[in-house]
Amino acid sequence: MPVLQPQPKIISLEQYESLPEDIRVEVFEGIIYDMASPSEIHQTLFTELTTILNNYIRSRKGPCKVFHSPFDVKLNDNPLTIVQPDLMIICDRDKLDGKRCNGAPDFIIEIVSPGNASDDYIRKAFYYKNYGVREYWIIDPLRKIVTIHNFEHDIINVQYSFDSVIKVSIFEDLSVNFADIAELLDF
Repeated sequence: MPVLQPQPKIISLEQYESLPEDIRVEVFEGIIYDMASPSEIHQTLFTELTTILNNYIRSRKGPCKVFHSPFDVKLNDNPLTIVQPDLMIICDRDKLDGKRCNGAPDFIIEIVSPGNASDDYIRKAFYYKNYGVREYWIIDPLRKIVTIHNFEHDIINVQYSFDSVIKVSIFEDLSVNFADIAELLDF
């Protein structure tokens, strides 16, 4: 007779909201997953990309806004699915309720942490595609690769090196020069 494995506890939105604020977790299909703490390289990439995206959006005075973790994105109510992308752009302000984004952001960047690479490449890519994210970038500082998923145009898994200039497809005239950012990283 096979041994039964204990089933993970499924949580509700109310239970999620009652968790201590200093706990970094995401929820997929009602199951809590711990998040890794960011490294120095992660934080450098994060800061530079936030600055580039925010400066671009502010200069255009459009409806989009840049957000970064920890900021909740609720993709589904039942079963509960809440993520905290490293960086995101939200252009539909009706999705914002003062606490979180309810629905898919237009653009998401995840910076890979060594201990959870499969989360970004597999699990999150699956959820982001299926819940309507238009464009998803996975930045892998160890491999020095940026993987682009342009879900809006069914262009999946295009890889660029850190010496590339990469177009942000949701905007007509925004590109990110990774060579400039890579110079700031201490490899």
